[in-house]
Amino acid sequence: MTKRERIQAAIHHKPVDRPPIAMWRHFPQDDMRAEKLAASTIAFYRQFDFDLLKVTPASGYYGDDWGLKAAYRPNREGTRTYLERPIKKAGDWPHLKVLDVTSGTYGRELRAIRLIAEEVGREVPILETIMSPLTIARTLSGDHALLRYLQENPEEVHAGLEIITEVTSRFVQECLAAGADGIFFATQCATTDYLSEEQYEEFGRPYDLRVLEAAAGVGCIILHLHGRNILFDLFTDYPVHIINWHDRGTWPPLEEARKRYSGCLLGGIDEQGTLAKGTPEEVIAEVKDSLRRTGGVGHILGPGCVIPLDTPQENIQAAVAAVVSQTPPR
Repeated sequence: MTKRERIQAAIHHKPVDRPPIAMWRHFPQDDMRAEKLAASTIAFYRQFDFDLLKVTPASGYYGDDWGLKAAYRPNREGTRTYLERPIKKAGDWPHLKVLDVTSGTYGRELRAIRLIAEEVGREVPILETIMSPLTIARTLSGDHALLRYLQENPEEVHAGLEIITEVTSRFVQECLAAGADGIFFATQCATTDYLSEEQYEEFGRPYDLRVLEAAAGVGCIILHLHGRNILFDLFTDYPVHIINWHDRGTWPPLEEARKRYSGCLLGGIDEQGTLAKGTPEEVIAEVKDSLRRTGGVGHILGPGCVIPLDTPQENIQAAVAAVVSQTPPR
């Protein structure tokens, strides 16, 4: 099967020649230029021959054109440290600028997608990373500050979310026009460690659905639920094809998720533990265990989030070898 056929078969719970697998990571410093991000992303994909190519821009890239200041500090994930946030008072929310997503940092990301699409053609599905509007709002204001605004200034936050949603939806459309086949839609707020279900229903869901509507009709949309204690059941009716979460570190495990969600599951690999710190043999055992939990149907093997920069290459290769060696499910 081709990579596209394999992914579509997994999405539709059809037989596959072998389970698909994908991983992704940050490329600190390289992600500051479109050409370098494209080259690093392609090289990583080709080195391990993954079935999906996820473009992972600089963390917080979506806030740069709104005035977010960030810099790199050493860390295993390759993310940036936020130094100054543009939302400093409640009155700033309604005055966020409606950005031109074809220029600035957003324009840089579009160029990276074009370069990647030109190089890999139709051999693999390309997905751009899109953050949920509420996650963007959290980055623009700060973790604790957003919680205060939600309590004390909900109308102003809603006004800001309207602007963020409009900009993000336009960016999604431009990404698809630039050559992306779909999106990797991530929320970092769908956890009871941060918000209640009621809060997410009010400040998250309506805006999520509008962004996802901008990608309606594409063949591959992944929803990433970041963090622990996630509100998994709140998202099982979202118009996405695949759900990805830290299944090795938080509820639900793969077998329980299969009962609760009819779409495709992406997970099974503990990127912080087994993949980063284990032996190749332990990685292979974990992959085989994950496939047993799902029967290898409607399942893409992958991590719960970005893999650490110091992940041993032999462990990534072991995970790929473990799925390549699988016989088709009967």
